[in-house]
Amino acid sequence: MNNVLLKNTYGLFIDGKWTERDKRLPVFNKYSQEVIAEISVAEESDVNASTEAAKKALKTPFPPYERFHVLKKASELLLERKESIANVLVQEVGKPLTESIGEVERAALTLEVSAEEAKRIHGEGVPIESAPGSENRKALTIKAPVGVVAAITPFNVPLNLVCHKVGPGLAAGNSVILKPAEETSISALLLAEIFEEAGLPVGRLNVLTGEGAEIGEYLTSNQEINMYTFTGSPRVGQIIRENTGIRKVALELGNNSATIVHRDADIETSAAAAAQKSFNNAGQVCISVQRVFVHESIYESFLEKMIETTKALKVGDPADASTNIGPMIAEKEAIRVENWVDEAISQGAKLQVGGKRDGVFYQPTILTNVNQEMKVCRNEVFGPVVAVDTYHDEDEVIEKVNDSEYGLQAGLFTNDLSFVMKAAEKIEVGGLIINDTSGYRVDHMPYGGVKKSGTGKEGPKYAMEEMTEEKLIVFQ
Repeated sequence: MNNVLLKNTYGLFIDGKWTERDKRLPVFNKYSQEVIAEISVAEESDVNASTEAAKKALKTPFPPYERFHVLKKASELLLERKESIANVLVQEVGKPLTESIGEVERAALTLEVSAEEAKRIHGEGVPIESAPGSENRKALTIKAPVGVVAAITPFNVPLNLVCHKVGPGLAAGNSVILKPAEETSISALLLAEIFEEAGLPVGRLNVLTGEGAEIGEYLTSNQEINMYTFTGSPRVGQIIRENTGIRKVALELGNNSATIVHRDADIETSAAAAAQKSFNNAGQVCISVQRVFVHESIYESFLEKMIETTKALKVGDPADASTNIGPMIAEKEAIRVENWVDEAISQGAKLQVGGKRDGVFYQPTILTNVNQEMKVCRNEVFGPVVAVDTYHDEDEVIEKVNDSEYGLQAGLFTNDLSFVMKAAEKIEVGGLIINDTSGYRVDHMPYGGVKKSGTGKEGPKYAMEEMTEEKLIVFQ
């Protein structure tokens, strides 16, 4: 890899300056478990300094076209450094090289779309003259930035999910304080360097690294922050909502994504897609396929093909271009997944393939003969495990999909338009993907869930709606 990008230690980025702290945390290569760098641990004073810098930056005009120019330049710089940044993701996430390259490309696109949306912010005319007594009045709305946005991001997609918050936040005219996951902070710090090079005004982006719980408490207790945008676990999302009072909060939380394979589906296509989207990034994706419901008439054929596809996946060194599945983020998470699978088997589940752990690796695993109360079905596994079940009719499978605390996305393979229309109306999710799995996403679409999967939408245009306030102007 290009070692120019990696330093031994990384500081905090506050008010346009890089500052190192004596207290540091190691960032590990998730495959070799070697320390690749150390990050500084922010203190409460650093949170306060970041907030002051962010507020101060808002006083200097940053017009929409300048936002466009900076975001577009940052997108271009990301693409120029695609291979070297992808290699950082390979190391700090354990994500296979092909997926890592794809993440950098998607992150660049997220910034490019954010750049374009910076030029499209607009309000609307309001026909108040139609009200009796207001015949001589006119009204319009304008969109104003919320102010200071705190963005807290997860480990699994540490570059693109940062861009999904920083890009729209800056495009909407806000200042952003970013807290990346401590396990995977380097890519976020490299992004800050890129924004600095792209000409982002001082104070518009501040990056704080360190322990999530501690810094999160400092951020939520700081009354100068106007909005919080968080991607992560429902438990932490609930804490953020409880601690931020009436301030704006956007939450992208968990899921135990379901995909339905109806009797008329193409078995080969649906089985291959289900296998791929169950295990990409070692299953550590919010919309990874976790529950598959297959019509009983094609169940055996589908399962045979899915097992065949899964057995062909290569587990190993994520730096090897032929690797499909790398390590999980930490051994404790692999152990948790191992325990959940073992518990499901003890409760009657049948292991079709996988089910083995080797340190931080967990083999891609397919379980059958499951029930909805098993942890591998009821909770979010966030690992390379999928449960395959059967159903008899449409109403039954819709009820099974909805039997969940979550509702981010679901998939449906069918050519039956009447079933599609029924599913669109009845399935309780933020997004229903037809003839693909729950794992489909492009970065400019509205993305967000219902129930415990969160509130608000991502996708630059839709995130910017969350990150602006509508102001009414009335003329007489």
